[in-house]
Amino acid sequence: MDTYKTLKYPGEGIYKEKMSKFISFAHPVESAEEAKEIIKKYQKEYFDARHVCWAYMIGAARTEFMSNDNGEPSGTAGKPILGQINSFGLTNVVIVVVRYFGGIKLGTSGLIVAYREAAAEAIRGSEIIECHEQAYVEFTFPYIVMNDVMKLVKGSDVQIVEQVFDNSCQMRLATRADNAAALRSRLDDIEGVTFCD
Repeated sequence: MDTYKTLKYPGEGIYKEKMSKFISFAHPVESAEEAKEIIKKYQKEYFDARHVCWAYMIGAARTEFMSNDNGEPSGTAGKPILGQINSFGLTNVVIVVVRYFGGIKLGTSGLIVAYREAAAEAIRGSEIIECHEQAYVEFTFPYIVMNDVMKLVKGSDVQIVEQVFDNSCQMRLATRADNAAALRSRLDDIEGVTFCD
């Protein structure tokens, strides 16, 4: 399956428990690198917070994921955040929960509940959408077959990501992962098309 659920736009939430404040942020992302950049941003912005805990999940197969307790007792922060990503069936998402300590310890079960609820609030602050995993097809072709290429591109469910038109032209297309092989096959029928990968 090349379909997956993610967030349409960033969401925020807040959860308070025994004077501690948990501020949560959920963002749609395309890669682990992008997720890590967002985490760094919140770590810098909330440098005065006791803990900045997080989790992310990447890819339609939902096999690339990571979580971090950031000093909280092991398994009380990152795992409950990741648990919410799983229970909502999401991927390509990062959730960061910032904790300001209120002076009263919550205990292991209290922390798990707080991080879980804060993460859920951030997810509910956005909108869940269904997306298709994208594949990219990059190729070169002689200018003389431009019309054939453009006819095929316009008649397909593809998006032009990059294009260079010169004596030798180059194009990078994005399409649903399960359409990529058929697209390549149709492009291959056009004389002079050479794939870049």
